[in-house]
Amino acid sequence: MLRRPALLWSAFVLVHAVLIGLNLSGIGWPLGDVERVYLGWAEGTVSGAVRLGIDTDFVYPILAMAPILASLAFGAPLYAYTWLGLVTLLNAAAFGMLTGRRPGQATAFAAWWWLAFLLLLGPVGLARIDAITAALVILGLLWLRTRPLIGAVLLSLATWVKVWPVAALITLAVASTRRWRVIAVFAGTSVVIIGVAMLFGSGLTILSFVTEQTNRGLQIEAPVASWWLVQSALGIPGILVYYDQEILTYQVIGPGTDAVIAVMTPLLALCVGAALLLGWRAQRAGTSVDRLFPPLLLALVLALIAINKVGSPQFMTWLAAPVILGLVVSPRAWRGPAVVVLLMAALTQLVYPYFYNGLLATTPTMVLVLSVRNLLELLLLGWMMVRVWRLGSPSGADTTVPGADRHRSILKE
Repeated sequence: MLRRPALLWSAFVLVHAVLIGLNLSGIGWPLGDVERVYLGWAEGTVSGAVRLGIDTDFVYPILAMAPILASLAFGAPLYAYTWLGLVTLLNAAAFGMLTGRRPGQATAFAAWWWLAFLLLLGPVGLARIDAITAALVILGLLWLRTRPLIGAVLLSLATWVKVWPVAALITLAVASTRRWRVIAVFAGTSVVIIGVAMLFGSGLTILSFVTEQTNRGLQIEAPVASWWLVQSALGIPGILVYYDQEILTYQVIGPGTDAVIAVMTPLLALCVGAALLLGWRAQRAGTSVDRLFPPLLLALVLALIAINKVGSPQFMTWLAAPVILGLVVSPRAWRGPAVVVLLMAALTQLVYPYFYNGLLATTPTMVLVLSVRNLLELLLLGWMMVRVWRLGSPSGADTTVPGADRHRSILKE
């Protein structure tokens, strides 16, 4: 019965209705970025006052303006409603692609997991630009099976909305024999986007999102910031949580934070490099792309989240695509990681939006909740790195995918 499309779609509508209601309720103001930041950007662009990414530095890649501007289609008073409707439609497209007309056991399980994940993550799962990219990445990965060119283009476009989907392209380049096609598609898509922007006079401002990220301080939700939040919760002086008016995020400063800020980007690069080397080793050992792609992708995404000076609740949306992918191709092997991610989502919603003020005040309870969530990120990252390592060993490099829906093995070549 759980595989019936009518029941799956009824649950989809119910979950999104709940999330939209939570967003519109105003509790904790989860739509703050949409109503205050995105709407301001959209109105400024339409009025001609500013062209973000063209003649003004922009924190996101240039295509982030596409959904931001599209949500102004029915006017400023309906901006939040239009945004929520747009995200819901994109999720519906990805959900329909995942389930198809007759979902198999693995794909149905993945669909139910995704709905549970969204419900546990709460309103932020719809109310940020990350929700747009999450849906695009899920669609892109699902298209790779039958229309690899479309899948690669979608992943490339998602990367130009927010940078993190590049992890899927890099993973595909390492795990798949189609790597040169993937690189060519991404390069070609990027050349078109950059070329169009330069025709409008962007110059190097089109790449301003790179420097905007590297210049950031230590955000309070980054796992590395937990050290200072715990000290503040214990009453140790010298720790300050403040709001950065330029980046529009809460950050923490204290003894040693400058040194940590300087070292985090090189450390992230080392972690990503280590994961890619392990993935290359497994691919060379003969591991099938179906077995290698999901854990390597999740490892890279977790590295971008956990080994980073930047941290936000919406980053949890990034985890949906690799887990859905894993559940489709190897459900039994992915039940454990899927449960851990659900727990991380629930802890994230507990922090934001409902008790975020408690975190800003570094109350011991909320610092503990966030620290547990961050610890789970690091543990799951280690788990995926070990899994990729084992796939590179002689006993792990086989081509079988136990329990998969073979007709929906979306990365089989």
